Amino acid sequence: MAVKVLAEEAPGEVRFAELRRRVPGISQKMLSVTLQGLVRDGLVARRVEPTVPPAVHYRLTGLGLSLEGPLSVLRDWAETHMPEIDRNNRLADGSAPGERAPR
Repeated sequence: MAVKVLAEEAPGEVRFAELRRRVPGISQKMLSVTLQGLVRDGLVARRVEPTVPPAVHYRLTGLGLSLEGPLSVLRDWAETHMPEIDRNNRLADGSAPGERAPR
């Protein structure tokens, strides 16, 4: 999801706090760990402004931008097959058709 948000802003940068607001349900720690991995892999670049507190910005690299096509195909597949996946989840959870599975 962080890659999707960064792709929407490409070639611009997004501050950490803005990323956190735009990725619903993610904790600060999980977003930080995810971004560290993406930076390490070379998919995301990190820039720190020496302010108090530091302003940390992220943007996709060329390698990260090359994910746009494959992720688009995956998103299309998921949107096409989500009703079937939901149906299979309901069946596995023992819910009646049209009824939400218990969580």
